[in-house]
Amino acid sequence: MTMAYYTLGRSGLRVSRLALGTMTFGTDWGWGADKETARRLFDRYVEEGGNFFDTADAYTNGVSETWLGEFIAERGLRDKAVIATKFTFNAEPGNPNAGGNGRKNMLRAIERSLKRLNTDYIDLYILHAWDRVTPAEEVIRTFDDLVRSGKVRHVGLSDVPAWYVSRLQTIAELRGYEPISALQLEYSLAERNIENEFVSLGTEHGMGVMVWSPLASGLLSGKYRATQNGAAGAGRLETLKGSTNPGFQKFTPRNFAIVAELEAAAKEIGRSMAQVALNWIANRPGVAATIVGATKLAQLEDNLQALDFTLPAELAARLDRASAPERPFPYTFFGAEIQGMIHGGATVGAKPSSYQPRIETFGAGAGVTA
Repeated sequence: MTMAYYTLGRSGLRVSRLALGTMTFGTDWGWGADKETARRLFDRYVEEGGNFFDTADAYTNGVSETWLGEFIAERGLRDKAVIATKFTFNAEPGNPNAGGNGRKNMLRAIERSLKRLNTDYIDLYILHAWDRVTPAEEVIRTFDDLVRSGKVRHVGLSDVPAWYVSRLQTIAELRGYEPISALQLEYSLAERNIENEFVSLGTEHGMGVMVWSPLASGLLSGKYRATQNGAAGAGRLETLKGSTNPGFQKFTPRNFAIVAELEAAAKEIGRSMAQVALNWIANRPGVAATIVGATKLAQLEDNLQALDFTLPAELAARLDRASAPERPFPYTFFGAEIQGMIHGGATVGAKPSSYQPRIETFGAGAGVTA
């Protein structure tokens, strides 16, 4: 494939459309890739032109960051590599300030990530999850301090409420702080709830969506099938089926109906289920990058071909219908019927991207419009 690059949000940072997720680097969690396999995954991604690497201080107890830093250094790629890492989660039980999004932990966490990654700066530093207590003002000011210090280039948010994102970005704009450039969120055929708020929020306010779990933790790869007892298949979802983490609770009748439609679509065009699912999500509005992760080289090879084709519009529409989420209140008020009542039956929508306002000029050059 020929890797394409998008600027991330409203920043000038160029990132490959497929990012390499490194949560699978390390076997500390009972699944994942050993070091040599992880190195092969890294090398293959780089060979295809990929430059965007996603990790976190909590992944495999720090192993993910350490190995990623080693692999980048081995190939002398630091200037080419775009490293995204995250902070929030606590690795020191009993110490409440060793986690969360307060200034104390953020400053502590950045120093440890820099050391593990063996680098002087992080390209994209991401708040991993909302902690429900740290004020937005403290987060965005500390982000700005880190950018001004040179330890961070750009900042992002993951797994936070839309209102909190909006407040952070508004404060940044008002006070001239470094703005939020990225929203890292779960998005797939099986999980589309970010369409209610986050996609338009990011588009309107300059934040590109980084998709995590585009294959629904492997559900959409074809490795699982519905059974009378729930599901059958070998992989992360089977290993973690007793987890209370909502990201791993995918075995539902709705999701297996989506899997069936995806399988049919993939057969029609001679592509793997994973490729079709990745292609569909990567081309959704607002998406800047899609994170792909693997524990085997064959999985990554397959994923890297996901953008080599155009998904037929009819198949894309079928997948859209099969996976359409229920619209909770108040989003039910934003559909055609209620909007027709508001606009008197007239069609009133967003301006096309080619729209330019007509500005009359006077004096010299009178009559010219722009």
